[in-house]
Amino acid sequence: MRSKTFASAVAMLFVVAGVTPANAEIVITQKAKKFDKKRIEIKKGDSVKFINADSIAHNIHSRSRGNKFDLGVSKPGTSVSKVFDKNGKFKVRCAIHPKMKLTVKVN
Repeated sequence: MRSKTFASAVAMLFVVAGVTPANAEIVITQKAKKFDKKRIEIKKGDSVKFINADSIAHNIHSRSRGNKFDLGVSKPGTSVSKVFDKNGKFKVRCAIHPKMKLTVKVN
């Protein structure tokens, strides 16, 4: 009960001060032609950072209605990020390795 009161007080301070809490950044690692998670649930405005920890290139994209994107080719040792600014359930894939699948649910 006490933690709920504290959380409510902090939220109220943000509202009174006109400050919006920062959005989260979720990290997904690509290794062995797989995403390290099969599904994630995030909040609208959060970003997902895709880190290529593999020895080969990947191409992260989504053809999901309402959130189509293509982040281009990411070489080993690089990362790319995507902000999810719409609610929904989106399927993320690698254009090079079609068995790489990630579902992102945005609330």
